Amino acid sequence: MPTTKLFIDGKFVDSNSSEWLDIPNPATNEVIGRVPIATQGEMLAAVDSCSRAFHSWSETSILSRQQDNIVRKTVTSLLIPFFFFSHNFVFSLIFQKELAKMITLEQGKTLADAEGDVFRGLQVVEHACSITSLMLGETLPSITRDMDTYTYRLPIGVCAGIAPFNFPAMIPLWMFPIGMVCGNTYLMKPSERVPGCTMLLAKLLQDAGAPDGTLNIIHGQHAAVNFICDHPAIKAISFVGSNPAGEHIYERGSKNGKRVQSNMGAKNHGVVMPDANKENTINQLVGAAFGAAGQRCMALSTAIFVGESRQWVPELVERSKSLRVNAGDQPGADVGPLISPQAKARVESLIQSGVDEGANILLDGRNVNVKGYESGNFVGPTILSGVKPSMKCYKEEIFGPVLVILEAENLDEAISLINNNPYGNGTAIFTTNGATARKYTHEVDVGQIGVNVPIPVPLPMFSFTGSRGSFRGDTNFYGKQGIQFYTQIKTVTSQWKAEDATLSGPAVTMPTMGR
Repeated sequence: MPTTKLFIDGKFVDSNSSEWLDIPNPATNEVIGRVPIATQGEMLAAVDSCSRAFHSWSETSILSRQQDNIVRKTVTSLLIPFFFFSHNFVFSLIFQKELAKMITLEQGKTLADAEGDVFRGLQVVEHACSITSLMLGETLPSITRDMDTYTYRLPIGVCAGIAPFNFPAMIPLWMFPIGMVCGNTYLMKPSERVPGCTMLLAKLLQDAGAPDGTLNIIHGQHAAVNFICDHPAIKAISFVGSNPAGEHIYERGSKNGKRVQSNMGAKNHGVVMPDANKENTINQLVGAAFGAAGQRCMALSTAIFVGESRQWVPELVERSKSLRVNAGDQPGADVGPLISPQAKARVESLIQSGVDEGANILLDGRNVNVKGYESGNFVGPTILSGVKPSMKCYKEEIFGPVLVILEAENLDEAISLINNNPYGNGTAIFTTNGATARKYTHEVDVGQIGVNVPIPVPLPMFSFTGSRGSFRGDTNFYGKQGIQFYTQIKTVTSQWKAEDATLSGPAVTMPTMGR
């Protein structure tokens, strides 16, 4: 059985652990590998490696870090995109597909979606090519005679990332490349369900000539998470995952004096206005609700039909029926399996809770049969209408291919529903009226808003700005806020007298500015 290694001090090493976890293929539940629960000694070795490497890496010039640690995109004369770390790192479309195959094998999503997973991560890393401008400080000359003040950004030390199962490439690429290019060293803990993609990324980084110890990778579950929260050498933690885990990491890490950015669960609403483009809106709802089998923190899992737009629901159901449920590597697959049998059971339980509480099941994907993959974790597209805010299927994040439908008489009622929901990750409105869109974007209390855009994940020059119950911390992922998270400010105030550098006598009073 293939076993996943650790990556410590620039080497892929076999774990000495006596505890191992199976890695099943979600489409078949066949075990395809094993991953270790790292021992305490192995975790300590990984952090010690980060600590030893930090001084020299942080003192490396920013231009060298940029060249050694950044994915750049060029186009050959054949118009084939390549990506490379520095001069000796080649990341071609062929390798992008290799990463996608690994994601589909371990996570289950379709190959097309897996390629998107890789590409969106690379966009964030590519943005770090602009690190030289993002790291600029501020200067105020001559605040008083012969006195200047300036600031500059410095790395903060050893940082750690705890990644989820649903985006095995994109989310690790939100984490360690930004942290490292800022001058920090990095400890990654990928999800134990999908370790393969992160290990491939580490191999690419190693082949690029990244200094030993700048990136280390451990595997595990609760003990590894608590180790990261507790170890004094780790200064910052980046996390994406469920609310219970995210709240725990934020509280425990913060109590230990660490910076924490914790991106958690969501209940994302799509508001459908009667004046919306019907054809486009229905297509957008279907794709955003059921793509990736609904296993996205930005999935549009809740639709609010306003006024006469509720008449579109039958067409929505028919369009959803056309999606093909199959193993992710099969041609034409639209919806792959859920990550585990436990996830499937939970999703099916939440569907049943909606029925029990009075919702109408317009499309039931619980008994989907995928020929040749009868043992897989499949749930087909499911639609529940007549859902009320008090129902369990509305209050909880389902994280599966389930769309719940509510109705509102007007826009104000729809906004009130959303603002009363505790989550604030993303939302969208579908309308052709600019005034309606403006009112919505100004009044809805959600961090990321799409206007006729169902999954408004910002491009990397901005920042991922989930809010309220979907985020804990002060500084969000990537963009300018990502740079702020991984750096600290140093301020220097200096005085060089023009006439003489020597004082005539000691100054015993408090210095004053501007006089």
